Amino acid sequence: MEGQEPFEVHDPSILAWARSVIERSPSCQELQREVVRAVRRNERWRGRECLNLLAPEAPTSPLVRSLLASEVGIRAAEGHIGPRQRWFAGTRYIDEIEALCVELLKKVFQSNYADHRLVASMIGNMTVYAALTEPGDAIMTIAQPFGGHSSNRMDGPAGVRGLRIFDVPMDPEELAVDLDQFAHVARRVRPKLVALGASMTLFPFPLREMASLVSEWGGKIFFDGAHQLGLIAGGQFQDPLREGACVMTGSAGKTFSGPQSGIIVWNDAELTEPITHAIFPTLAATHQVNRVAALAAAAVEFLAFGREYMGQIVANAKALGQALHERGIRVLGAHKGFTTTHQVILDVRSFGGGFAVANKLAEANIITNKNLIPSDRPEDWDFPSGLRLGTTEVTRLGMKEAEMEQIADFIADVLFDRVGVDRVQQRVVEMRSAYQELQYCFPMESI
Repeated sequence: MEGQEPFEVHDPSILAWARSVIERSPSCQELQREVVRAVRRNERWRGRECLNLLAPEAPTSPLVRSLLASEVGIRAAEGHIGPRQRWFAGTRYIDEIEALCVELLKKVFQSNYADHRLVASMIGNMTVYAALTEPGDAIMTIAQPFGGHSSNRMDGPAGVRGLRIFDVPMDPEELAVDLDQFAHVARRVRPKLVALGASMTLFPFPLREMASLVSEWGGKIFFDGAHQLGLIAGGQFQDPLREGACVMTGSAGKTFSGPQSGIIVWNDAELTEPITHAIFPTLAATHQVNRVAALAAAAVEFLAFGREYMGQIVANAKALGQALHERGIRVLGAHKGFTTTHQVILDVRSFGGGFAVANKLAEANIITNKNLIPSDRPEDWDFPSGLRLGTTEVTRLGMKEAEMEQIADFIADVLFDRVGVDRVQQRVVEMRSAYQELQYCFPMESI
């Protein structure tokens, strides 16, 4: 309306900075240099000087990064593998790349079927809802204060599909599904699908018991393994497809340590047509063949190094949780050994809350994220009580349990104001300088 301020979701001050850069730039070429400089600033700081403890991130190997910049990335390849099913001619080598990726994913996850065309894991969740539900169906998913993700809630694909969403009851102390309450609610609402997806994920789900219960009315379990996918592939977490889940999706860019993209795997032949039809032509057309090649290379790395790599990630998470607990910081799940995944969740209410703590740690070059915990309300999203840590990146850089003690010291020094943030930052940069080479991958010169 006239006179009304235009709505903008982004930070207006940062957008204003970008506009000023564009307006004062003397040429288009100089504008490109501004973009490159911003990328390089991030690469230097985040890539070489910080301790990255973000649970959703993992560094990709040099080979995976090189494939993301490969020539095949400019090629279109709509359709399924094989010349008759493609819209374009000239895809025989693309067929080879995609076939290798599909078969490697099947091997890594020991599944009968896999699809490689999901450019994001959230699209994998949309695929499941499109393939296995109809608008108006009842489903059960985990609420966000207990780690549930928006992709399975009203503000994500599940809501867009028009589903009726009920909460999976969770025990706030055990950080696990309350099976008795689940049985009570599930038998009342009879969900067609139960989605087990959580961005705060510390302990396994009682999949067998839940699958047995919902089978009473033909319901199915869908496992959204966005965070746990690498742990599953590396044999360090539960095995959803063999414990009762009919389909599993996940992110290739988290613990799987591949390119940012989605993965979907399943075993039942009857699901193949609805799932693949939901993927193409509904949700994916030209699906970034450079990303597919990079995903295939990451899958090979998992075959070679996955068990060792994922085992060390979990060992480091347990060690970091224990070390922070010993330093007087409240760690969720302490009575259960803190975690069985790559994540450690802190209750930092006494230090000002997750938003304040995450930003203070970032000043010390320690990168974390604010996080809702069970004591929060959904509306506490901007200023939650928790902090989420992940050990994927520091593990791939070669750090082990001893280094987790050092990281816990850094965090405690900042939270308890024992040492100035500037001094902690110096110590982080010094420590990080010794860990610059990625592990659990083949050397580039051998490829």
